[in-house]
Amino acid sequence: MSTFRISEVAGLLGVSDDTVRRWADGGRLPTVRDGAGRQAVEGAVLAQFAIDIAGELPLAPPAIVGASARNRFPGIVTRVRRDDVMAQVEIQSGRHRVVSLMSREAADELGLEPGVLAVGTVKATNVVIELPERH
Repeated sequence: MSTFRISEVAGLLGVSDDTVRRWADGGRLPTVRDGAGRQAVEGAVLAQFAIDIAGELPLAPPAIVGASARNRFPGIVTRVRRDDVMAQVEIQSGRHRVVSLMSREAADELGLEPGVLAVGTVKATNVVIELPERH
């Protein structure tokens, strides 16, 4: 089972290390000790926690200093549905839920399961832009 250090959890959720520590100390986010004795969060626990608090997370993504793909969503795999041929993979990236359809073979080769760190990269020829109502 994958585990994530406090700083990794903070980065994935878009909050500070101190916020994650407060959640852990308050019993809101269960932790374990990793192989080095550091406080960590199990991947499956983090996946469910990311879903549960998605509405509380900040909207702004972290600043990107350089990348060729502009539409990258780092996050935690929260669900994988497999059939004989295809797989549906869900990633919680801060407040955003990214869903990918891929071959089952690809999902198996990548070892995609709830709790795995992943990056959803989107490249589309048709992107709809909407303007929200402003008050």
